[in-house]
Amino acid sequence: MASVIVGSLVWVEDPDIAWIDGEVVEVNGEDIKVLCTSGKMVVVKASNVYPKDAEAPPCGVDDMTKLAYLHEPGVLQNLRSRYDMNEIYTYTGNILIAVNPFRKLPHLYDSHMMAQYKGAAFGELSPHPFAVADAAYRQMINEGLSQSILVSGESGAGKTESTKLLMRYLAYMGGRAAAEGRTVEQQVLESNPVLEAFGNAKTVRNNNSSRFGKFVEIQFDRRGKISGAAIRTYLLERSRVCQVSDPERNYHCFYMLCAAPTEDIQRYKLGNPRTFHYLNQSNCYELDGIDDSKEYIATRRAMDVVGIGSDEQDAIFRVVAAVLHLGNIEFTKGKEIDSSVPKDEKSWFHLRTAAELLMCDEMLLEDSLCKRVIVTRDETITKWLDPEAAALSRDALAKIVYSRLFDWIVDKINSSIGQDPDSKFLIGVLDIYGFESFKTNSFEQFCINLTNEKLQQHFNQHVFKMEQEEYTKEEINWSYIEFVDNQDVLDLIEKKPGGIIALLDEACMFPRSTHETFAQKLYQTFKNHKRFSKPKLSRSDFTICHYAGDVTYQTELFLDKNKDYVVAEHQALLSASKCSFVSGLFPPLAEESSKSSKFSSIGSRFKQQLQALLETLSSTEPHYMRCVKPNNLLKPAIFENKNILQQLRCGGVMEAIRISCAGYPTRKPFDEFVDRFGLLAPDALDGSSDEVAACKKLLEKVGLQGYQIGKAKVFLRAGQMAELDARRTEVLGKSASIIQRKIRSYLARRSFIVLRRSALHIQSACRGQLARKVYESLRREAASLRIQRDLRMHLARKAYKKLCSSSVSIQTGMRGMAARNELRFRRQTKAAIIIQSQCRKYVARLHYLKLKKAAIATQCAWRGRLARKELRKLKMAARETGALQAAKNKLEKQVEELTWRLQLEKRMRVDMEEAKAQENMKLQSALQDIQLQFKETKELLAKEREAAKRAAEVVPVIQEVPVVDNAMLEKLTSENEKLKAMVSTLEKKIDETEKKFEETNKISEERLKQAMEAESKIVQLKTVMHRLEEKISDMESENQVLRQQTLLNSPVKKSLDHPPIPVISNLENGHHMDEGNKSNELQMVTPVKKVGTESDGKPRRPNLERQHENVDALINCVAKNIGFSNGKPIAAFTIYKCLLHWKSFEAERTNVFDRLIQMIGSAIENEEDNSHMSYWLSNTSALLFLLQKSLKAAGSSGSTPNRKPPTSTSLFGRMTMGFRSSPSSNNLPAAAALAVVRQVEAKYPALLFKQQLAAYVEKIYGIIRDNLKKELSSLLSLCIQAPRTSKGSVLRSGRSFGKDSPSTHWQSIIDSLNTLLSTLKENFVPPVLVQKIFTQTFSYINVQLFNSLLLRRECCTFSNGEYVKAGLAELELWCAQAKEEYAGSSWDELKHIRQAVGFLVIHQKYRISYDEITNDLCPILSVQQLYRICTLYWDDNYNTRSVSPDVISSMRILMTEDSNDAVGNSFLLDDNSSIPFSVDDLSNSLQEKDFLEVKPAEELLENPAFLFLHE
Repeated sequence: MASVIVGSLVWVEDPDIAWIDGEVVEVNGEDIKVLCTSGKMVVVKASNVYPKDAEAPPCGVDDMTKLAYLHEPGVLQNLRSRYDMNEIYTYTGNILIAVNPFRKLPHLYDSHMMAQYKGAAFGELSPHPFAVADAAYRQMINEGLSQSILVSGESGAGKTESTKLLMRYLAYMGGRAAAEGRTVEQQVLESNPVLEAFGNAKTVRNNNSSRFGKFVEIQFDRRGKISGAAIRTYLLERSRVCQVSDPERNYHCFYMLCAAPTEDIQRYKLGNPRTFHYLNQSNCYELDGIDDSKEYIATRRAMDVVGIGSDEQDAIFRVVAAVLHLGNIEFTKGKEIDSSVPKDEKSWFHLRTAAELLMCDEMLLEDSLCKRVIVTRDETITKWLDPEAAALSRDALAKIVYSRLFDWIVDKINSSIGQDPDSKFLIGVLDIYGFESFKTNSFEQFCINLTNEKLQQHFNQHVFKMEQEEYTKEEINWSYIEFVDNQDVLDLIEKKPGGIIALLDEACMFPRSTHETFAQKLYQTFKNHKRFSKPKLSRSDFTICHYAGDVTYQTELFLDKNKDYVVAEHQALLSASKCSFVSGLFPPLAEESSKSSKFSSIGSRFKQQLQALLETLSSTEPHYMRCVKPNNLLKPAIFENKNILQQLRCGGVMEAIRISCAGYPTRKPFDEFVDRFGLLAPDALDGSSDEVAACKKLLEKVGLQGYQIGKAKVFLRAGQMAELDARRTEVLGKSASIIQRKIRSYLARRSFIVLRRSALHIQSACRGQLARKVYESLRREAASLRIQRDLRMHLARKAYKKLCSSSVSIQTGMRGMAARNELRFRRQTKAAIIIQSQCRKYVARLHYLKLKKAAIATQCAWRGRLARKELRKLKMAARETGALQAAKNKLEKQVEELTWRLQLEKRMRVDMEEAKAQENMKLQSALQDIQLQFKETKELLAKEREAAKRAAEVVPVIQEVPVVDNAMLEKLTSENEKLKAMVSTLEKKIDETEKKFEETNKISEERLKQAMEAESKIVQLKTVMHRLEEKISDMESENQVLRQQTLLNSPVKKSLDHPPIPVISNLENGHHMDEGNKSNELQMVTPVKKVGTESDGKPRRPNLERQHENVDALINCVAKNIGFSNGKPIAAFTIYKCLLHWKSFEAERTNVFDRLIQMIGSAIENEEDNSHMSYWLSNTSALLFLLQKSLKAAGSSGSTPNRKPPTSTSLFGRMTMGFRSSPSSNNLPAAAALAVVRQVEAKYPALLFKQQLAAYVEKIYGIIRDNLKKELSSLLSLCIQAPRTSKGSVLRSGRSFGKDSPSTHWQSIIDSLNTLLSTLKENFVPPVLVQKIFTQTFSYINVQLFNSLLLRRECCTFSNGEYVKAGLAELELWCAQAKEEYAGSSWDELKHIRQAVGFLVIHQKYRISYDEITNDLCPILSVQQLYRICTLYWDDNYNTRSVSPDVISSMRILMTEDSNDAVGNSFLLDDNSSIPFSVDDLSNSLQEKDFLEVKPAEELLENPAFLFLHE
């Protein structure tokens, strides 16, 4: 390290924690003495220390390329600082480093977080897997290139979880809308739990370690939607099926199946996992926090989603159970030499069960395990296997069965998901094992480390390419940078011929080869290779020098694990299985393939898969995610430096840093460089406004060589940053000396002044003390005299009181003794009396009890006698029960007969009623003719006429009295020609009719019910008529009232003259009109579909055409912008007046409402024009208000069929009442308002129109609000961060390097708000809607600013807080100017960002307690939000500290307690896009009187058909 001086802060290597920081206290040439922060003193070489950045933020940086010193200790410290704050993600360029927190952090991965990262530029927000996935997705869409995301890390680092997050985000971005069936993205996501169940297991380092590599290809169509997917797996760890070391576990599916429901366990004949050999080799059976029974159900459900049917699921778990039973088969020596048989009955049971589950022959299974068939040229030889070989054969069968099962599941998932042959792009997510180095490293570790060597080479090339692109982008001169290439290691392993894999395949092909001969071959071949070595104390091990370190491999099992062939007996056994699923796992081999390739190598096959993977990755644009495990205890809040450093080396992060250091490792933006090193050359900044020129002058002044000036950054060589910092430290040290000298002078003078003032205070205090002592002695003397006097008085008084008390006590004792003697005598006398009375009472009671006992005995004897007599009577009655039963049966028959007769009589009565009904109809028609010809006959029927009049008074239209007249006059119809002779005959017929009337009285009751319904309708019609009559103008004369009275009575007379239902030619609002008014009313009739007969269809046709013309004229007029009248929309008022006059609201059928809705819908198609949308919002809301006040449902009046009409039945009477009330001055506004808005009983079309209109009001409101949000969204992203300024230039030249004024963006927001407000005011939008628009907009501003503050560290600064606070002050001023009428509670909606910004600009935060923050400063913010702000905060102006560590600890404890609450953990806010008002809110904000002075459309006033608008 260059330029090390006393006082420099450095990093020193430490054997315990890797690196420790300290301060240089002494420099002796190359030897440096450092005082570490731990307190110990160390002496190290100058070349072995690294500089420490004293100005590095305590919470670290989110991108480590921003570090001033990019070296191992700096990277390690940055990761640790962020991990302590639960910031588990950090960038290194475009590489994401993820440190496993070992705890649930659901708030980091919810849908709100995905929405925040959607479309955000890479690096703009905090580091996150969503940012990597979004960058890959955007690059794929924008550039049309396939992408890949490589997730690596050692077991337990969180690769699988990170992969799930990446796939979840890609499914979020490329997912289709909800449709029928399972979507591709659902199947891809649900494939994870299925593969985890069969491919993951607990290891020493991880409870859910993936024991296979996985590459998921997600295919996208041209629109960026997921169209297909494929999953490729690599190198499943087969040996784990049979061999498990403590405290690891086998694959999860075995334990899930043992915890399955009881019926499944019984079906597969399973039990406790401790009873199975393949599971009980380890003492670990359960995992903390994992319920295997629930996992079994979840895995089944996931299988359903990915397309594995229930039959296939049963077959899968049947095979898994068979593997467990195979493991429990033990062997012992048989009768033959070197033979073997199942050991005992337990082994036979498991053998039979395995055969049953695999659906194969039991004996064939035994032979395949215990025998081998050797086919020679001449004969076939059957060879027995000893117990050891049989056990190996059993394990081989279990491994190959499980391996084939896993491959089948992967193939099934791929076939179910399906691949899109037309897909143009794909994003591949690689989740593969990290570099492994254990005490014992076998063939699996060899293949895993080969994979990592290949991926490291790919990674190095990518990092080098990124470095070159960075230099090219900044347009600086650069030379070729060398980096260590690991191609020699790859050649050592996979080169053909002569590589380790080739030699291993060669050894496997010779039957007599052993691991020792294989090792000797390796030693001979690679004895001079620099990457290969032989351990000294081993015969068969070898060591390879990988990029991450040396790894020693044990070759004992290399040959066995490399062989990839199926024993012929096993193949024949399982391919002949009766289960199609099992036989499908082992399809018969073709003869040609079996003869040509008898040997298959796992190593060679894996190498080919790896090559194909690298080719795929090379054809895509890579993105890297390195997962790191902070400790081996798998516990949170533990950060082991050495462990992490090793993982960073294995993950290639240190290699990437080394590549960066080979070029220009330090890259500082111009403003930061000037701010930091401007004090080295103050004269270079004087009067300068150009940062680039200032940087050049500064570097020339200090004399650095080899640096580069880019377009936006200064590029420094390795060591140059330390040299600049050393010079800066020297300048600061000199400045500190001057400051110290001045401070010491000031302190000495202040000390002298304090000392002199203290001497004066001491002198005055001594004099005062002496005076107080003299005064005290005099005071004590006076007090002693007073005490003596008071004491003598007290003693005398005490002697007197004692004598007095003694005399009183003697008197009291004597008097008490006398009283007690008297009391004793009285008690004795009273006791004697009581004893005497009790004795006498006892004698009397004894005599009474004897008499009572004798009386009771006498009564009991008599009652017993009577009871026996009654019993004899009951027995006699019981004998007569048979006779009673017969009588009962007889009565039942009589009842049945009577019931039948009653039903018959009812039918006869119904027939009679029908006949009488027909007869009544004839009588009615006859009566109508007779009434016109024979008035003298009516005189004979005077009594019946009076009854008819009484009925007519209650229900004028109901004609029930003529029923009596018809019956009486039935016989008169035949004597019309002889009038005088018929009078006497009618008198006789009257008598007969009276009798028939009594018989038909019951029939009339049913008709009366129907008449009552008609009566209720008439009452409703009369009520409407009364309402219309009351609204007639006060200026109408009495003659007009009388004419309308005759008009009202004319339909009643017609109905009396014509009892059958008349044909209604014109019906409007339920009223009948006479012929005189028809011609006047035709032009005012709405296009209502009226019900009539065919005879009136022709005269109505021209009327309908005229009505349609009127509607067309109305719509053509209001479709234009016809403006406003007295602050109210003319179009809405005109529409309402026309609909009210046409009585469309009361029509059963009409198309005018549909025409109006279509007109409004077409008018608001241009959603971008806020002025146009505001005009229609004003019209629709006003029309909705008028409808809300005017319309009421038909059944809402509360009238019942029996309800009487209003008291004043006479129209003239009601009008005179109106005349009396009209002069009242208090009722004038209400009466005028009623003239504008009238209540009518609406039918279904009108109510539906009201609902549709309310929907349009909400839609237009939402469009205006969303337009404003879109306009503000681009500005808000600029308002959250203050423009960068250079402190040096501000201090010296008074000018800022920033081009934009800080208030420019905020002023743009104010302008947008003012523009919309003026537009809404010009269109007279109701203030309540304006309030809601701005309230929701301010809520949106609050959400966007606050979320950006929490997601971007550069925003959580002191200067940025001041900038945002100034902008919020502008918004507060706008709210005050807009007034509460329009702004409402908008300012209150900014409470989150106001409190957060208020906290940022507070000085001395470290003195504030947690209670003060939560109760006083930020009561509305949650613990998660406060913790986020406190940990992200850094002061770019004054270098002030954030809150104290105690406050951070308190917040962390509270967050840990609430970690299970996913909702509570979310620190982001949600934007509320609901409609915040109802129709009632709109109605309450307006009044009917506001429409009094509104004038209709002038265009319609000229039309003769709209003359009613003049009223």
